[in-house]
Amino acid sequence: MTPQLEVRTQRLRARLHAEREALRARWVKGPWTLGLFEFISFGIKQAWACLFGGAMLALLLATHFFYPEGAALSRYDFLVLAALAIQAAMLLTGLETWEEARVILVFHITGTIMELFKTSAGSWIYPEDSLLRIGAVPLFSGFMYAAVGSYLARVWRIFEFRFDRFPPLCLQGLLAAAIYVNFFAHHWTVDIRLGLFAATALIYLRTMVWFRPDRVHRPMPLLVGFFLVAVFIWFAENLGTFARAWAYPGQENGWEMVSLSKLGSWYLLMIISFVLVATVHRGGGGKNSENHETPRREPG
Repeated sequence: MTPQLEVRTQRLRARLHAEREALRARWVKGPWTLGLFEFISFGIKQAWACLFGGAMLALLLATHFFYPEGAALSRYDFLVLAALAIQAAMLLTGLETWEEARVILVFHITGTIMELFKTSAGSWIYPEDSLLRIGAVPLFSGFMYAAVGSYLARVWRIFEFRFDRFPPLCLQGLLAAAIYVNFFAHHWTVDIRLGLFAATALIYLRTMVWFRPDRVHRPMPLLVGFFLVAVFIWFAENLGTFARAWAYPGQENGWEMVSLSKLGSWYLLMIISFVLVATVHRGGGGKNSENHETPRREPG
């Protein structure tokens, strides 16, 4: 980000913060209005954290309905170029840090590798032609995994996450590695998915995440947070298949709802992204890296 752009961005943030505080002073008069204000603030912050994923989903739907048939540039290739433009804009404007971008890139690569294997195994297909692709996998698909990584990196920063009883990163890393290997290995050997769900519950059962929707940090069991995010990803995947960006078996001749089993798959895959983001914050690359377990409450 250039110094001039950084100054403009800081001014815009300061103005938005001032307007938010003015609204708070005007409308918050007691516990009920405070709860409503926090709920609305929570929704706005979540939408802001979903900026990249929301933009990609909007592009999938818009190109499904309006992209010209027979265009010289295929729809999938347009999505690749648009995703690159969005990512560059977020970095240049400071909406995403370079540390977060590196995590997202790793998740992008791991997701693309899995795509290559899963499409060859017939788990899903990409029904349209494109030039920018590796085998049967158009390059835009990696950005769908990157959208999950982007969300987790941004939501961590925007809500100023703190944790109680945060599990050792080495243990989380082993879980993430086992999850990733099982996505491949279950095609040849026993699917240990149920065991991975059990391991996830054991590792994170006592972990609480404290997030800041307004002035005060609020607690939530981390497992509940994982599940809620997975549900929203499952809804997004239904929109993606509706837009014919990809198709699962049974969707070749018309759209139908994505199987609920994919909810579990995204739950597990999201943990890989969570561990990658946690590694950045724990390892000194993020603003919250100095201490996971800091005081959560602030004077009300």
